[in-house]
Amino acid sequence: MAIASPGRRTLVLSTLAAAVAAPRAAWSQGSPFKVVTTFTIIADMARNVAGDAAAVESITRPGAEIHDYQPTPGDLVRAQGAQLILWNGFNLERWFEKFFQRLKGVPSAVVSKGVEPIGIGEGPYRGKPNPHAWMSPSAAAVYVDNIRDALARHDPARAADYRTRAESYKQRIAATAEPIRRRLAALPPERRWLVTSEGAFSYLARDFGLRELYLWPINADQQGTPQQVRKVIDAVKAHGIRAVFSESTVSAAPARQVARETGARYGGVLYVDSLSGPSGPVPTYLDLLRGTSETIARGLES
Repeated sequence: MAIASPGRRTLVLSTLAAAVAAPRAAWSQGSPFKVVTTFTIIADMARNVAGDAAAVESITRPGAEIHDYQPTPGDLVRAQGAQLILWNGFNLERWFEKFFQRLKGVPSAVVSKGVEPIGIGEGPYRGKPNPHAWMSPSAAAVYVDNIRDALARHDPARAADYRTRAESYKQRIAATAEPIRRRLAALPPERRWLVTSEGAFSYLARDFGLRELYLWPINADQQGTPQQVRKVIDAVKAHGIRAVFSESTVSAAPARQVARETGARYGGVLYVDSLSGPSGPVPTYLDLLRGTSETIARGLES
């Protein structure tokens, strides 16, 4: 890990101090409501609920690893100027609570509030909530409701618009998920195995009737150790599993090794922790849900 020079540390600390000391910018009812989110998926959900009524910005960029993100002074400046911050909770953004403590007078809302958590099954985080609840279409609807309520609470003049857009967006989420749900349900039970690098798909697996197998439980844990790889190789052979997948923000090498040593097909890249840029394959949450689900379905059908 690189160590910052004394001059660099002084500059960073000075920037942080200036950011939190500055008063929050006044917001007038006729101007867009400024929302900052911890990662791109929540940002896209918020844009769909808010429409043109809010300017929404994500702290982390498309394609970024979000579990152990290191905030910058610029992130703090942007967050301090927001009227609302939206974050996932469930221990996803382990960096955020300390980050948020540096802010003054900025309200926040946890968008996973009310979702029934699925516990992490093994490793040092065993028993903690699996944070990837947005991968469940039904849980995503709860996220949308929480975003709607937070926007309406802090911008009540446009509450009716937020409610209307939230209902429309939830219908689109359900319509995106249902064809894939039916497609996966048509597979024989012995083929409905989802093997991934990170155990990030527990909620999606539950909603779509899949059994889950993964190399490591969460990206904050060790990734792709020989013991993890051997355990999954043995399970793939034992169950005759046909496809193995990896995620966009981690190395595909461990999953490819499992496929190579078992004869299973490497089914491709799944998107979970981040959207892509506008010209990429998953620029929106609906694209992520559709693209990831279709990749899984194609892999299991082959």
